[in-house]
Amino acid sequence: MPSIGERFPDVEVETTHGKIKLPDHYKDKWFVFFSHTVDFTPLSTTELVAFAKRHEDFKQLNTELIDLSVDSRLVHLKWVEWIEENLRVKIPFPLIADMRGRVAEKLGLIHIVSPNETVRAVYIIDPKGTINAMLFYPLDVGRNVDEVLRMVKALQVSEKYGGAMPANWPNSELVGENVMVPPAHTREVAERRRKEYKCLDWWFCYKEVPSEEAEAARKFLERAAKKP
Repeated sequence: MPSIGERFPDVEVETTHGKIKLPDHYKDKWFVFFSHTVDFTPLSTTELVAFAKRHEDFKQLNTELIDLSVDSRLVHLKWVEWIEENLRVKIPFPLIADMRGRVAEKLGLIHIVSPNETVRAVYIIDPKGTINAMLFYPLDVGRNVDEVLRMVKALQVSEKYGGAMPANWPNSELVGENVMVPPAHTREVAERRRKEYKCLDWWFCYKEVPSEEAEAARKFLERAAKKP
């Protein structure tokens, strides 16, 4: 099972959009790889619809979506058709057909409690193919897709400014929309911190994000969260 900071495994997958080689297919882009338990189940249907409705928001962040379960491609195609005909929601991203569990096993996604179902998981991968985040959910709790979108945006801002993102960013109770500076590891650096950044103490400092960029990020996430 890969870990954060490692390269996403090189795999060729069968999808509803044809064969895809991961992670190279999304070179120069971020992508969110997520898995659901099994097709034609109520909870997974709500999740697929939620991701589909925010597909364009992810694309605005140069991010693609790809889904996986241990269903066949035929079942995937019928499920997607049912969603489009009955719920009036188009599923624009590929679904991986992993009937033998080859990819799921490589990622540690075969459910120990229910081996015929896939673990409900999310991987966020950067343009270099490196895993930046991993989220796992129980069988009976669906994901908050707005939080996945927020994580992608936060990771991109973190990369741009070279810092860490505070809790509830961009609405942190302590530092607002700003980026945390990693703690100093030498006395010399600690003494410089108060001069270089805004700080509550030398170990608690942050970089200010330009107000226009911070406001744009906040409005983008708020707008996405309001989608029905």
